[in-house]
Amino acid sequence: MNASISADELLQLMAGESVCLIDVLLPEDFACRHIAGAGNACVYEMIFLERIAECVPDKDRAVVVYDDSGTTLAARTAKEKLERAGYRHVAILEGGLQAWQAAGYAVESRAQDSQAAMVRSGVYQVDTEKSVVEWIGRNINNRHYGRISFSCGECVLDNGRPVSGRFVLDMTSLTNLDLQDEGWRGLLHRHLKSEDFFDVDRYPETTFKLCGAAVIEGATPGTPNTEIAGSLTIKDTTRSICFPAIIATQDDGSIKLQAALDLDRTLWNVCYGSGRLYERLGMHLVNDLISIELFIVVREKV
Repeated sequence: MNASISADELLQLMAGESVCLIDVLLPEDFACRHIAGAGNACVYEMIFLERIAECVPDKDRAVVVYDDSGTTLAARTAKEKLERAGYRHVAILEGGLQAWQAAGYAVESRAQDSQAAMVRSGVYQVDTEKSVVEWIGRNINNRHYGRISFSCGECVLDNGRPVSGRFVLDMTSLTNLDLQDEGWRGLLHRHLKSEDFFDVDRYPETTFKLCGAAVIEGATPGTPNTEIAGSLTIKDTTRSICFPAIIATQDDGSIKLQAALDLDRTLWNVCYGSGRLYERLGMHLVNDLISIELFIVVREKV
């Protein structure tokens, strides 16, 4: 069997009942639309080969695998896994399910959920229970990491794009997660909350004002699709920042944002241990850059 076959060639093979056809995408996609007579074994699952063994116990039987478009690695990866597992006659459907339908051949399908979430324009509120900022601070010998909670926040969406908003971090919630000894962890908490770093008694909040967002053209799932612009206020200093983020609508109508960025803390007057601002720091040297990762969930304000 050739490494790949066309929709016409597959139709001929199926007429002779000499081939086993495998859809290698998600079970939910298979349930919505697939070629009649195909089995399903999702190539993304660790039990992919176990699923294949259920569908095709005979490794000498001809197998054709297909994905949706034939433009990604899904079907190719499935073929490689099957061949390494000892299947001797494996081919890929050229162009996948889309090519099959474009050739005018029928599929089994059911209507997709009509209740799929639509992003409506309006005001969205931060879900403070499911939103968090994670931080990492480093020096040449070590690193510490932890979290900061949101106290509140909301943004305005227009045609699915955030156009303005304000997000507030509760700096009193700043915590460390890597130190297991309560004494050392408590000492670090006090150090970070003191005037050495964030002076939480005087500045209990950090705020980000969202000024706009631009779509990143050509973004693929799992890569940043939006460039966020705004101003960040830490302690008594406000500076403009821009950073890439992934924004995705969820089935329940909420919207998730994930972003990772590095900030030069000294630009916001968080100066303790900076080798650019102090001399002969020894073990007290702390990297100027801190790493920030955002996980934000917003829901339409009722």
